[in-house]
Amino acid sequence: MGARFTVYFEHPFWVGVLELDDADGVRAARHVFGSEPTGPELMEFVRRDFLALRERALACPPVPADELRRADRSRAHKAARAGAKDARRFGDRPSTAAFEAMRERLEARKKERTASARERRANEQEHRRAVREAKRKARRRGR
Repeated sequence: MGARFTVYFEHPFWVGVLELDDADGVRAARHVFGSEPTGPELMEFVRRDFLALRERALACPPVPADELRRADRSRAHKAARAGAKDARRFGDRPSTAAFEAMRERLEARKKERTASARERRANEQEHRRAVREAKRKARRRGR
């Protein structure tokens, strides 16, 4: 299992992305630093919060590695050019598979939030209806 932690600037914040490569694919998690982290701040982050970031990455669904990584060996020169083009385009940013893993995790969390909000609204509406009926019955009884 390989791991890579990349810190880069994503306007307006500095972001760190942990990519974990294994046989299943790539898993990723992201941490927003805010202002540019210094060396000691990064060491403190690693000491204090890195294991939690790793656990978040492991909780994400795996995404198959990019097809560019599995380029045909007989076309090594073409694969090298494609890799150089990606390096120019993405620089030190994490791979697209890592972004895909983070996007899938965000979508899953969004679905969970939507379902819980829907349930909460239904419970609140049921409670309001019960209170309204109780008041109506009390008025009919003259209380």
